[in-house]
Amino acid sequence: MARVYNFSAGPSMLPEPVLRKAQAELLDYHGSGQSVMEMSHRSKWFEQIIQDTEASLRRLMQIPDNYKVGFFQGGATQQFAMVPLNFMTTGKADYIVTGNFSNLAAKEAAKFGQVNVVASSKDKNFTYIPDVSAIPYDADASYIHICQNNTIFGTQYVELPQVDGIPLVADMSSMILSRPVDVTQYGCIYFGVQKNVAPAGMAIAIIREDLLGHAADTVPTMMNYTTLINKDSMYNTPPCWCIYMTGLVLDYLEHEVGGLAAMQQINEAKAKVLYDYLDSQDFYRNPVEHRYRSTMNVTFTSPDPDTDKKFCAQAAEAGLVNLKGHRLVGGMRASIYNAMPPAGIDKLVEFMEAFRKANA
Repeated sequence: MARVYNFSAGPSMLPEPVLRKAQAELLDYHGSGQSVMEMSHRSKWFEQIIQDTEASLRRLMQIPDNYKVGFFQGGATQQFAMVPLNFMTTGKADYIVTGNFSNLAAKEAAKFGQVNVVASSKDKNFTYIPDVSAIPYDADASYIHICQNNTIFGTQYVELPQVDGIPLVADMSSMILSRPVDVTQYGCIYFGVQKNVAPAGMAIAIIREDLLGHAADTVPTMMNYTTLINKDSMYNTPPCWCIYMTGLVLDYLEHEVGGLAAMQQINEAKAKVLYDYLDSQDFYRNPVEHRYRSTMNVTFTSPDPDTDKKFCAQAAEAGLVNLKGHRLVGGMRASIYNAMPPAGIDKLVEFMEAFRKANA
């Protein structure tokens, strides 16, 4: 069977050259006589893999030396607890709620201290991002937390909260590596890898050094960032296969795509094709305020839920899979991450127009 165009929000598509490289190395990694899935994380081969993967991430994202990088099991959801356990030194933190995951992060953090939801876009079903310059931040907040791209609702931040002396913590799970990022604007960036980087099963955190080492003694060993970071993410057996696959994706971005600025151009061109089509007709509707439309996750609906269901079924038959929208929004969602080729967007738009003509 031919490969489909997979619009899943995660686990999502991986670049085909990366999958072929992994396939070629599956039984015998670099003359070791074993798969990365089988080898000891203390072996010379894997130690080289994890070192090279971190070095590639640092080059691609231009991560300064005063930031540490950690590879963690548990995905971004575990980070919802690790962030307050490690950083909530004043007993409180500010959260901006712009969708499902920032809401879950705020609820989790409230177990460990006072969470101030200083702004929310719930009043319009998360179809916009609040004006970050007009928010009354707490001067005593340990940090400000955002989810920078909202996978479910299809929004993304245009400006960032920047308050002197208060670190910004950002969940970048669904937009990481899609464009250049100024790491120095953040105290901590974390992301689950299953959307734009690697198979499911890991999160990566990029943390400014001065924020580390302040967790209470009661914080569980494996929930303390310094436990893993002081051991170069090898305190216990790390998610070896995810780290290896991350390294392959980073190599692909660096050497085949040409870096994150080139990736951004490709992504913005893909998104423009889809949004331009949505704006050119009145059968489908995208609810997001134009300024805050996500480049990664495009949500849209047809005239009614039954037609949405028919659309998804017929799209799947045409090789366009996982287009069903999240249950909180309904309709459809096209997640068009880095690995989605422009041809996939063209095929989707072609299908959408044929479906519109047949069902209008």
